[in-house]
Amino acid sequence: MNPAPNLILIGPMGAGKTCIGRRLAERFTLDFVDVDQAIVDAAGASIPTIFEHSGEAGFRAHERQALAQVLSGQGQLVSTGGGAVLDPDNRALIAQRGFVVHLHVSVAAQLERLARDKGRPLLQRPDREQVLHDLAAARDPLYHALADITLDTDPYTAADATAQLVVKLATQWQRQDLTA
Repeated sequence: MNPAPNLILIGPMGAGKTCIGRRLAERFTLDFVDVDQAIVDAAGASIPTIFEHSGEAGFRAHERQALAQVLSGQGQLVSTGGGAVLDPDNRALIAQRGFVVHLHVSVAAQLERLARDKGRPLLQRPDREQVLHDLAAARDPLYHALADITLDTDPYTAADATAQLVVKLATQWQRQDLTA
């Protein structure tokens, strides 16, 4: 058993972090927190607007602040943004404050799942497939190094992926109560 105060989902866009995260949070009676939504709430602006006005570096600064704020709590299922692992301080905080689940997804499945998505700034280009391959090359090693467990979500519906994770988590993660 690996005790931790939070359950944290990492992985690329389209892996199912939000959808599966909501289901897992309900199953384990955890508060669901989407870091991207926390950024939007704190900034008072959408993620595309933050990218437009502050660039990716500005967005990452917002992300770092939101992640630190969220992970100061406990009893949460935290869904991170796909790029949260790029910052070494974020990786250290994630490892310290949670049991980390890497939801893996192939580029082919991402293209299918994100085909109609217009809200992801990094994909607002004609070469979406190449962008996704480049992101995977840079980020997959970081996800792998940080993860306590990994689940490939390609073959699963959100419900089936959740069921798979419930079984894995039951044997590998114990919710740690830091108030005791």
